[in-house]
Amino acid sequence: MTEAFPLEVRDVVKSFGSRRALDGVTLEVRPGEILGLLGPNGAGKTTLVRTVVGRAQPESGILRVYGQAPTDSAAIDSRGWVPQEIALYALLTPRENLWTFGRYQGLRAAALDEAIDRSLDWCGLADRAKDRTATLSGGMKRRLNMAAGTIHGPRFLLLDEPTVGVDPQSRERIYTMIGELKQRGVSLLYTTHYMEEAERLCDRIAIIDHGQIIASGTREELVRSTLGNRQTVTIDADAPIGPALHEKLTRMGATVEGTVVRVLADDPPRQIRELLEAFHAENTPIKDLTLKRASLEEVFLILTGRELRE
Repeated sequence: MTEAFPLEVRDVVKSFGSRRALDGVTLEVRPGEILGLLGPNGAGKTTLVRTVVGRAQPESGILRVYGQAPTDSAAIDSRGWVPQEIALYALLTPRENLWTFGRYQGLRAAALDEAIDRSLDWCGLADRAKDRTATLSGGMKRRLNMAAGTIHGPRFLLLDEPTVGVDPQSRERIYTMIGELKQRGVSLLYTTHYMEEAERLCDRIAIIDHGQIIASGTREELVRSTLGNRQTVTIDADAPIGPALHEKLTRMGATVEGTVVRVLADDPPRQIRELLEAFHAENTPIKDLTLKRASLEEVFLILTGRELRE
């Protein structure tokens, strides 16, 4: 018998007044994978997460966690949720926070003590276990937030932008923690505003906009289906780009941001030559020129017309 998907969403609709936050969303998280959920602000990511954890009720459609309704006890036991907001008690210590969240999840006695010790080691806070949580850095609180949301050992986890506002060192530690979850066989639905995180961590990516999943697949599948074999030419000018050059570049299909020019090139040799000729004609020196395969960011811009953070 085939095991049910950690998450299955089929034609889910959720409205707030006249606005449809989810407009027929369909996706699934497969066993052992990390599915990245990307979308501009207001696209429906938060509503979908709240629906999966049972905080919002859809008007129609099917939503199942391991084949069960989100509010079913079996679904609750197998699911973890780490919200974007820091959901910790500031005046308690990390150990006391984990004890509290462990009790919320039904852990008791030796099982609770073992889970606390394991979680403190996992998030790298064993040496700060008796300090007040309010004294921890932002990155430490993020890691403790993850430990609190996973102390019961869920098989499926929703991670909602877990690296917002953290320093690079803490971000790397969080990446390591996510890697360890995946090694344990935990399946994840991962929302992020950082494109490089999605490319680095996620097995597949689903892009949501206006309450609908508009594309899904691996990075390579999304790039190939959206951009084909096009490559990105990036030029960093060594002087301000004047109005005449800006107009020429725009006619050539380039985007100009400050001194940086980008073109999606079907014919790189020809288009690079034309770009260089335009810069030379306007006496604008070039500091750097790179050619690389198209990125997930270009896919996102083409599909949504917006930056990920908009």
